[in-house]
Amino acid sequence: MRYQHSTTARPASVTAARAAAAGHLYVTNQLDDTLSVINAQTNQVTATVPAGVGPEGVAVTPDGSRVYIADSGSAEVSVLDTSNNKIVTTVPVGQSPTGVVLSPDGQFLYVANGTSNSVSVIATGTNQVTATVPVGISPVNLTVSHDGSTVYVANMGSASVSVIDTSTGKVARTLPAGQYPVAVAVTPDGASVYAANQASATVSVISASTAKITATIPTGDGPFDVTAAPNGQVVYVAVLGPGNVSAIDTQTNRITGTVNIGPPGTDPFAIAVTSAAVYVVSQAAGTVTVVDPGSLKMTANITVGDSPYGIAVAS
Repeated sequence: MRYQHSTTARPASVTAARAAAAGHLYVTNQLDDTLSVINAQTNQVTATVPAGVGPEGVAVTPDGSRVYIADSGSAEVSVLDTSNNKIVTTVPVGQSPTGVVLSPDGQFLYVANGTSNSVSVIATGTNQVTATVPVGISPVNLTVSHDGSTVYVANMGSASVSVIDTSTGKVARTLPAGQYPVAVAVTPDGASVYAANQASATVSVISASTAKITATIPTGDGPFDVTAAPNGQVVYVAVLGPGNVSAIDTQTNRITGTVNIGPPGTDPFAIAVTSAAVYVVSQAAGTVTVVDPGSLKMTANITVGDSPYGIAVAS
C-alpha cells in the first residue's frame, strides 16, 4: 500500500475529471444529509447533493474524479462522481464512520469507524474493503504521511494515536496524547505529529521517531481539528469554545496568530488548507469561512447546509 510516484501519462478522462473538480470545495452537512459543492474562485455553492445519513468526513481523490463521504448514520461510505455530482456507489464499513483520508496516490481510502474501534481500508479501484484494522477506543479522525507509509489515527476514548504501517496493514505502535484527541495532523517531513485534545484544551506535539510528547500547546476550550499547511511551517487548529482558529509555528510550537471566526457558539469545526487559503467549517453557524493565511484575515463567508462537519479541497 505504499505510495509510489508514477510517471505514466494520465488518460484524457482523468485530466478532464481533474479540470472539472479543480478549485472546488466539498462540505458535508451532517443534519440535512447533503454535500455542498463550492466553487473556490467565486465562493458560491454550485450544487447540493444528497448523501447518506449523517455525513461527516470527506476526501477527494488526487485526480479529482471521486469524492468519498463517511456516512456516520448509515455505516457506509458514499462515492461521488465529480463530473455529474451523483453518488455512484456506497461501500459498507464499520459503525459510525467519521474521518476519512486517501493515500497520496489515491489508491486506498482509510475510514475511522468510531464505535467499531477500527479503521476500514477501501481499495478505490474496486470500492471494496480490503482490510479492517483494530485501533484504539472511539477513533474520530486520521491522517496519512506524505509518503503514504503511515496512517495516524486519533483515538478519542483511549487518549492515544494509533500508528498504522500501510505495508502490513497493522498498528505498529501507539503514541500518547491528551484527553479526548479528536484530530491529528503530520508535518510534510513526517517528523512531528499534532493531536488536538478536546477535553485537555491543548494540542500535543509528538515526535514520530521517539513516540514522545515534545510540547503541549494551550489552545482554549475545545480544539476540534488540526491541519498542517502544505509547506509544513504552520499548523492550524480550530477551537470550539472561543470560536477561533490559531496558527502554530512548527519551529517553535508557539501560537503566532489567531483569527476569530465568530462569537462563542459559532463552533469552528474543521479546517482545510491550501497555499492560498484556509477554509474553516463552522458547524453552528452553517458556514465556511475563507481566511487569508498571510494576514489571518477573513475574506469571505459561504453559507452551506445544516450543521456542516467536514471539508475537502480539489486542487
